[in-house]
Amino acid sequence: MTTTLYEPERFRSQAYLSMIDEHDSTAQIHIPESCLHQLSHQAEAGYPLEICGLLIGSLNDSQWQVSEIRPVENLNKERAADRFQLDPAGYQAIDKELRGSGQEIIGVFHSHPDCPARPSPTDLQSAWEGFAYPIISVCDGKVAELRCWEVNHKGDRFRSVTINNETST
Repeated sequence: MTTTLYEPERFRSQAYLSMIDEHDSTAQIHIPESCLHQLSHQAEAGYPLEICGLLIGSLNDSQWQVSEIRPVENLNKERAADRFQLDPAGYQAIDKELRGSGQEIIGVFHSHPDCPARPSPTDLQSAWEGFAYPIISVCDGKVAELRCWEVNHKGDRFRSVTINNETST
């Protein structure tokens, strides 16, 4: 069974289209199959609201290596169906826990209920250069698409990042 991918009109607007850099990134993100499964499960369980969290791992030579994902509370209760606000206390707690472990926070993931897995102008406002940004499209309660993005060097657009999945060892 194929999941229908929705694209609300706002995703076809110039404001949304201008968020995408025409040049794909040369960076890659390696996400183990177990983490992909966890992302999908969390996004579907949170539907119809946006879920969010952190990618834990390492970055070297323009390649993110994800070892773990951690959910973090979405503090945006007023517009949780189409916005997320990552809990800063959750971020800080995970960052503190990781100190000295050789692992670090390398990105932020979130879901787009009944919308494509493409970044919005709101996503760009809170994005940091050097982080990976997977977005999970969930339509009618099922994952329809997973894409990853990074902020370009100018900081004004997102570039598509290739996702490589690996089996857990």
